[in-house]
Amino acid sequence: MRRFRFVRNPLATDIGDNAEQFLQALGAPTCFFLEGQDSSRTRALVTLLHGNEPSGTMALFRWLKSAQSPAVNVVCIVASVVAALEPPLFSHRMLPRARDLNRCFKPPFDDAQGELAEEILEILHLHHPEAVIDMHNTSGSGPSFGVCTHMDRQHDALVSLFTQRLIISNLNLGALMDISEHSYPTVTVEVGGRLDDAAHELAYEGMCRYFTADNVFDPAVTDWGLDLLLDPIRLELQEHVTLTYADTPQPDYDLSLRPDIEHLNFGSVAPHVQLGWARVPVQELFVATDAGGRCAVTRLVRIEDNEIYPAQPLKLFMITTNPDIASTDCLCYAVADDGSSIR
Repeated sequence: MRRFRFVRNPLATDIGDNAEQFLQALGAPTCFFLEGQDSSRTRALVTLLHGNEPSGTMALFRWLKSAQSPAVNVVCIVASVVAALEPPLFSHRMLPRARDLNRCFKPPFDDAQGELAEEILEILHLHHPEAVIDMHNTSGSGPSFGVCTHMDRQHDALVSLFTQRLIISNLNLGALMDISEHSYPTVTVEVGGRLDDAAHELAYEGMCRYFTADNVFDPAVTDWGLDLLLDPIRLELQEHVTLTYADTPQPDYDLSLRPDIEHLNFGSVAPHVQLGWARVPVQELFVATDAGGRCAVTRLVRIEDNEIYPAQPLKLFMITTNPDIASTDCLCYAVADDGSSIR
């Protein structure tokens, strides 16, 4: 069963007056085909894989309202429309009991989310784009960054259209960017927090550059210089660990993290910086595995007198203060404070 609606060259008058009306008019996962001035080439934009990440949808609405023509054909995939429409608007990452769509881009495709991911892959295969941008918002408030699976001139150039930070990750979690090595240059772009006006603006400005550049791999257009972060380690919670965010330790929770912890995103975090409080030993709280498959928990965090600290100078990012995301996905990612792999 096909889940996507297909719309070719939509008129600015047919998409509503704001992003909410635009989303309601879609009603279901939608693929737009925008004809370019050079119809021999195609690029792809994928957004709203998570229904609570609005910047990409808002930027696409602005682009369509502007009635501009892209330099080449662009296929625009707006995925989790149904989750985004669940009240309140843009608040549900996915529907209850559904898998995270951005963990479904590898077999088996045996549930509704897997089938949706497989259809996205089929659309991309059909159009064989020269590049793919997968646009997201960060789980918490924080600066923008890009992620790709390996570093080369093409991936660097795509990320540079949006941001100056690039994370090289080989975690192979089933994300859309994992197709890059075997298919077409694909990068994830995290434009910033879902409630941040600066993130919405960056999404639109970067999208305009991506849509209008004759050559998105031209260093003269995209060479901003990138801050690289290599081989991040995910810090995850053990099953059944209870978590809250508070200014003081909470006796009914295994783990209490400071409520302003997302302000540490992309800053150097020294070993004396307190992250929170714990009621149980560190190995009973966390899971972390390095690129070699070894447990890395004690290289990331330590507990002294029930207080949690970094085990060494670190750079943390994608820190979330959403306990549901922290429990079902991860608390944060970490590299050494100079951006290198953690030893």
